[in-house]
Amino acid sequence: MQRKFFGTDGVRGVPNHEPLTMENVLELGKAVAYVFRDATAKHRGKILIGRDTRSSGYMLEMALGAGISSMGVDVFFVGALPTPAIAFLAKEMRADAGIIISASHNPYVDNGIKIFDKNGFKLSDEMEHNLERLMFSDELRKGFSGPEHLGMVMDLNDAKSRYVVFAKECFPKEISLEGKKIVLDCANGAAYEAAPAVFKELGAELIVTGDTPNGININDNCGALHPENIAELIRKHKADIGITLDGDADRVILLDESGKVIDGDTIMAMIAIKLKAKGELKHNTVVVTPMSNFGFGVAMKENGIKVVEAAVGDRYVVEKMRDGGFNFGGEQSGHVIFLDHTTTGDGIIASLQVLAYMQTENRPLSELAKVMKRYPQVLNNIKVKEKKPFEKLTGFNERLGEIKNKLGDKGRVFVRYSGTEPIARVMIEGEKEETIKGYADELCKIISSQIGL
Repeated sequence: MQRKFFGTDGVRGVPNHEPLTMENVLELGKAVAYVFRDATAKHRGKILIGRDTRSSGYMLEMALGAGISSMGVDVFFVGALPTPAIAFLAKEMRADAGIIISASHNPYVDNGIKIFDKNGFKLSDEMEHNLERLMFSDELRKGFSGPEHLGMVMDLNDAKSRYVVFAKECFPKEISLEGKKIVLDCANGAAYEAAPAVFKELGAELIVTGDTPNGININDNCGALHPENIAELIRKHKADIGITLDGDADRVILLDESGKVIDGDTIMAMIAIKLKAKGELKHNTVVVTPMSNFGFGVAMKENGIKVVEAAVGDRYVVEKMRDGGFNFGGEQSGHVIFLDHTTTGDGIIASLQVLAYMQTENRPLSELAKVMKRYPQVLNNIKVKEKKPFEKLTGFNERLGEIKNKLGDKGRVFVRYSGTEPIARVMIEGEKEETIKGYADELCKIISSQIGL
């Protein structure tokens, strides 16, 4: 079955337009309740719903809540919280499922829906197929509840404090953040209250920005998409580190004390080497995606660490980690996953692990980040009107093959469509930036000329 609603990370779109119409969201709520409720249990079942700070989130949570409660399952609204907080709460509260309404790093006009099971893991492709099959099906009508058995809809007022306590418990108890000065950019998103609370309560001195959401300024020239924007603040306040979260705080990009950007690859390289040294990196393996820099693999090889690749998307990284018994992985974009602590990417917890490393080693972030040397990388995004298979674009495969041959084992090419946006991505790495930029421009020109907007 070809999926209509779900992409690589849940449902994503513009509210009131396909696939994110209120009718679809209502039916999705029904399908989620129908699939996840335990018909043999004495309780009615419960599902948590959180959101980020987009203005459309309120409308979507009401539609989801109505669909779920109509099937006899209780709904708990937890308000604006990071995506990983919903994953944690679903498991901690023994809920049947958790749902976050967010479009992550996208602009405010977009929104989305991500679903976690009772163990805090994102759904498999098969489970998402099943939900789509059920939507609008006659089978759902069998699950409608009568007036006496409708689910209750309630607010969970202590959700933020529960998550803050959990995040702090992931930080070593024998050290604190006293003496550390942090510039924190919350992207006007879901972590605008929770993130400052975590770092302050651990003793850090904070300079906070991106903490005044108004419904439309989420990710707007701030957060993990624009980490360079806080570089001047870091230098002005002589901070030790800059932390930039995205809109739903499941990913993070850091900056060192000079304002230099440290992406997910470098974060993973640092932490993987640290975990291996302590004997805490299971199977001496880290899981990444093809988007990771060529230099990451070189650094891991030099340190005797194996690299396993998963499909692009943090949930595929998690699936590969669980299948192989690995405990650490992530993406260049800043999804960093510590399965010993969390079930999904968590920007706050990833930041805490780096801060703990800095404290225990008593070394600045700039020094720790030297473990990896980046290869020049070019990543171009092309808006497209359709996601036509690349091999069907005239001349594309031929030129792609020629470029790969010229790069040999000194670089690589990776071309894919975004799973959440109408965008084709062309990534090339190699020894000379000018050369790979030319190659990327050639491939982008072929794509644009045939399916570009």
